[in-house]
Amino acid sequence: MITRLSQLFLRTLREDPADAEVVSHKLLVRAGYVRRAAPGVYTWLPLGLRTLRKIEDVVREEMNAIGGQEMLFPALLPREPYELTNRWTEYGDNLFRLKDRKGADMLLGPTHEELFATAVKDMFTSYKDFPVTLYQIQTKYRDEERPRAGILRGREFVMKDSYSFDMSDAGLDEAYARHRKAYKAVFDRLGIDYAIVKATSGAMGGSASEEFLAISPVGEDTFVQATDGDYAANVEAVVTPVPEAIDITGQPEATEQSTPGATTIDSLVQWAQENGIEATAKDTLKCMMLKVAKPAATEEEREWELAAVLLPGDRELDEKRLEASLEPLEYVLAEEADFKKNSFLVKGFVGPRALNANEVKVYADPRVVNGSAWIIGADTPDRHVVGAVAGRDFQVDEFVEAAEVKEGDPAPAGQGTLTLKRGIELGHIFQLGRKYTEAFDVQILDENGKRAVPTMGSYGIGISRMMAVLAEQRADEKGLNWPVEVAPYQVHVAVANKDQAALEAGDKLVAELDSRGIEVLFDDRPKVSPGVKFKDAELLGMPFVAILGRSFKDGVIELRIRGGETLEVPADDVVDTLVQLVRG
Repeated sequence: MITRLSQLFLRTLREDPADAEVVSHKLLVRAGYVRRAAPGVYTWLPLGLRTLRKIEDVVREEMNAIGGQEMLFPALLPREPYELTNRWTEYGDNLFRLKDRKGADMLLGPTHEELFATAVKDMFTSYKDFPVTLYQIQTKYRDEERPRAGILRGREFVMKDSYSFDMSDAGLDEAYARHRKAYKAVFDRLGIDYAIVKATSGAMGGSASEEFLAISPVGEDTFVQATDGDYAANVEAVVTPVPEAIDITGQPEATEQSTPGATTIDSLVQWAQENGIEATAKDTLKCMMLKVAKPAATEEEREWELAAVLLPGDRELDEKRLEASLEPLEYVLAEEADFKKNSFLVKGFVGPRALNANEVKVYADPRVVNGSAWIIGADTPDRHVVGAVAGRDFQVDEFVEAAEVKEGDPAPAGQGTLTLKRGIELGHIFQLGRKYTEAFDVQILDENGKRAVPTMGSYGIGISRMMAVLAEQRADEKGLNWPVEVAPYQVHVAVANKDQAALEAGDKLVAELDSRGIEVLFDDRPKVSPGVKFKDAELLGMPFVAILGRSFKDGVIELRIRGGETLEVPADDVVDTLVQLVRG
């Protein structure tokens, strides 16, 4: 296939778009692959759509290889299935809700577990129909509060979601393993630098859960890896080692002391040391005030209740870990109005005793075990309690993972310490179990003629996000750099010479490449300078660029391997050389 740049629907930009923060966003817009239509919503231009479709094909091939069967559900969906699983409410403001002309509630699909489960219920009745793996490549919609980074975090995105259905847990294990292998094959084929990490299941529910994260400094996910083992996990899934409980009997009584101006952990530690108390930040307890609520479809329906989370003073609150711990509850940090409304909240000196007395739910870090002693707020201005013992002087209602994970924290099972890295979530695989098949009463006759409920797995992979990841990981200061398998075109030919012989040779070269099955982008623009053509070739990022320039008069064509070396190849050999390079 030959595409001429003189006819291609394309305009490249020399300047970065004003709202672009990350490399992929800047380059995909500048190179004319995507164009912003609205916040978090992008138009796929011809070059971008070709790459998107090729990524889909790679995923499709690997899904078909494990026995997946492709289908396609609508993006516009009825409320009822999501009401049955409570996700109409649990998704909260992230759900695009609308009504049809008759007033019926509809939504734009964020994910399709409900539809897959009902399809299997409608069509299968016997264990002989199982196992089955179904998948689709579909546009999804989530009303992100702060869409950013171009197609990395949008409100409309393309995703492959697949679902396995088995009659036994052993069958689910096998389906999970097959998907894991397929995902590795996809990312390995595209040369993505990634890690597989333990994860939480979130609103999806289920048990076994792993994420595939593309390693990137701009990633929104933080994950850990052990220094002396294979342990890796998203920070939301890291479990804090719980210390042994301490015998409360015989411990000194707590004392309330004057701590003028000690409104921060640092100032409190300084006061303690100045007063002969051996204490560091990890001996203090900070009290973070929250409001929590059950999910609701609208803000008006949401009923907020005051709550608190206790953290060791040497740890900051990790809001993603707290969010994962509290799910399906939603939370927000308390505001000034909440302190004014509740007189027992003394800002800077809030402690768990007043919270217990006023029946405010107290969450705590797992390190706050019974018998552990802390310096806590005394609920009075300029006063703290020293030696307050958990389980004696204050009570914890529920333990949650909410404290930040630090570099150097101990890894589980003696695997050394934890290192922190950042990544972009590309895929997530779950063992859902029977949550959805039970919700929809999927009854199948087993081999004994008895009714049984099949078990289910859910496996998502970001198609459009993968395109952004490839741009992030492979681009350089000059532009994009696509792998051969998903580049819009495999070869970019540019005639950087106004000589008629060079123009004719360019036409002949692209025709020969096309006849050999090579996809070619031909820069045949007659009134564009060589310098602009070179910059555009680097920006657009095709893996191989053939330039008919000054050296063509000597029978030589310059062959640039994007991001690598430059070769000078005799014109008679260039087609064979390019075919060999493209086909590896």
